[in-house]
Amino acid sequence: MVLKKARVLVVDDDTDVLFAMRMLLKTEVQEVVTEKNPELLLSLLGKQRFEVIFLDMNYKSNLGTGNEGLYWLGRIREKDPAATVIMITAHGEINTAVRSLKAGASDFVVKPWHNAQLLETLEAALQQRAASLDKTTPPSQAPKRPASFAEADILGQSEAMQEVFYKIEKIAPTEANVLILGENGTGKELIAKALHQQSYRAAQPFVTADLAAMSEGIFESELFGHKKGSFTDAREDRVGRFQAASGGTLFLDEIGNISLPQQAKLLTVLQNRQVIPLGSNTPVPVDIRLISATNAPLYDMATRNEFRRDLIYRLNTVEITLPPLRARADDVLLLARHFAGIYAERNRKPAPEFEPATLHKLKQHHWPGNVRELQHAVERAVILAEGNVLRPHDFTFSPMEQAATTAAQPPLPEGPLQLSEVEKNTILRVIERHNGNITKAAKELGLTRTALYRRLEKHDL
Repeated sequence: MVLKKARVLVVDDDTDVLFAMRMLLKTEVQEVVTEKNPELLLSLLGKQRFEVIFLDMNYKSNLGTGNEGLYWLGRIREKDPAATVIMITAHGEINTAVRSLKAGASDFVVKPWHNAQLLETLEAALQQRAASLDKTTPPSQAPKRPASFAEADILGQSEAMQEVFYKIEKIAPTEANVLILGENGTGKELIAKALHQQSYRAAQPFVTADLAAMSEGIFESELFGHKKGSFTDAREDRVGRFQAASGGTLFLDEIGNISLPQQAKLLTVLQNRQVIPLGSNTPVPVDIRLISATNAPLYDMATRNEFRRDLIYRLNTVEITLPPLRARADDVLLLARHFAGIYAERNRKPAPEFEPATLHKLKQHHWPGNVRELQHAVERAVILAEGNVLRPHDFTFSPMEQAATTAAQPPLPEGPLQLSEVEKNTILRVIERHNGNITKAAKELGLTRTALYRRLEKHDL
């Protein structure tokens, strides 16, 4: 009903996009107005009220920076701070689209879009607008989200984790598909749960599928379901993970492990938003928010034709890259104390203290197994420690872990060292290795782009 009463403005310099939007929306909303020239945007807003504005990220510029879209978003917000704006972006502008959420956009859609998903995004934006305008809505009817990330056991005070938290906060309320990248043990499933818990689907199911554990023979049955008698052991009808998650969130873990035939089947379901259970010819519509995760280098795999590019585009409307623990040393002690408290309570022991030498040892370790390794190390130490103080000898690492830590320590040059000089040279080497690409350099250094720019300014680089 909200959708049928809406007046929608679409601003894009691509006439094909305007035509496609008009054809899609004309039977769904009360009125659709399209405009090719963003210079006329403000005058249009002065003459007529629109419930939602679709705004392209790029116009005259061929640079694809998205800055024009951000500029016009700012002008719209100046004129009407309560305006509901959905950005239209290309796949390569995702990071800029996320910036637009911080600047006041309600959501974004990626070209080429799926019609059903675009309509869902529009309806969600309208419902969000209606809720914000209706001051009489009882609090019990408002979407419920956790008060903090700690409720999902996600802890971090480092800059790298603060950027992850910011992305979760901005992305979670949208319908965007999310691809979580990171090494094993970095907490990808916790991030997926946080995205679900802070979304408008929080009251609906959160269903997990570990794709690494699914062989070719059970892949379709597990994800899409089957009918009784469709194969030898099919003794009854079974609902697949897609149907079980309908209305909520489906988390596909280890997405990089599936074969090309499995990728093709998954892509078909995501495009059509429906599944056909094994042994049936009847499509079943599904309504899911998809979150995927992998430690595999999907883009390198796509270059080697081992992973479909069109599937990557379906999976990663937004990417979240989790930093390894070695890149967030500030969080090691925070996490160690957190886990120590948990395992002390679980084993009916008083919360332990850490000797300063122990804290130093933990901070120096390379943590090749990331947070999961730290968690297990603390659990073992709490159980085996004599007394209420954790000492360095309570933490033992396998030869493989020790070798990884030793290999991670660069050889020190001879002569006196200045810490600032070491930092400056390290930054220069990493930037040179990535041919001046600041984003990639910041990622390797475990910094945000902003933090890296501050260091460049500090060292006058």
